[in-house]
Amino acid sequence: MVKPKFKRILLKLSGEIFGGERKYGIDPQMLQHVADEIKKAHQHGVQIAVVAGGGNIFRGLAGASRGIDRATGDYMGMLATIINSLALQDALEQENVPCRVQSAIEMKAVAEPFIRRRSIRHMEKGRVVVLAGGTGNPYFTTDTTAALRAAELGVDIIVKATKVDGVYDKDPLGHPDAKKYVKLSHMEILKGRLKVMDSTAASLCMDNNIPIIVLNLLKKGNIEKAVLGKRVGTLVVNEE
Repeated sequence: MVKPKFKRILLKLSGEIFGGERKYGIDPQMLQHVADEIKKAHQHGVQIAVVAGGGNIFRGLAGASRGIDRATGDYMGMLATIINSLALQDALEQENVPCRVQSAIEMKAVAEPFIRRRSIRHMEKGRVVVLAGGTGNPYFTTDTTAALRAAELGVDIIVKATKVDGVYDKDPLGHPDAKKYVKLSHMEILKGRLKVMDSTAASLCMDNNIPIIVLNLLKKGNIEKAVLGKRVGTLVVNEE
């Protein structure tokens, strides 16, 4: 078996991924696909933490635009991430991949509380840890959650799984002439306001020297390729 390039990764999944083509709710086929892709990487002995969004169920900012209090909307979005995380846990366990859900919002009946040392111990024992409930605080996105947890857990890289094959200078779906970046710096993301992560998340990754790979989750084997060090998607690193 090929030796992986990274020992420990954090996989960031958007909520929309869970919705499949409908972009809302949870699509069973897409859930199975996500579990299969994680399993391929897990089989190489890579320690994996996952942060899932909740936009397929509820998004705090969207709720705020419709009159819901922003903090309340964000808490609702955090609960949506717990639903996605439990669904992913079930899908992984059906694939015989051991998994634990840890939540930043205490919910003893369905998930462990997030405890950094326990998360690391789970990963060392070969369990995938799904980190739910965002940061536990409103006004922070799940991108920021991913950056924060990546720093706390000492991961080697963040793998941001999306529906496009990297970072472009403009939306490739609406602009056929969009240019794809093979490699970027965190500062270029911030200066160019590129839609990779929000500015808080990008700054946190830059300050803690955490690289990011942005790739297309819909293409089979991409996460496995990333952990093996093969060229895929767009790599974001600190300026040299």
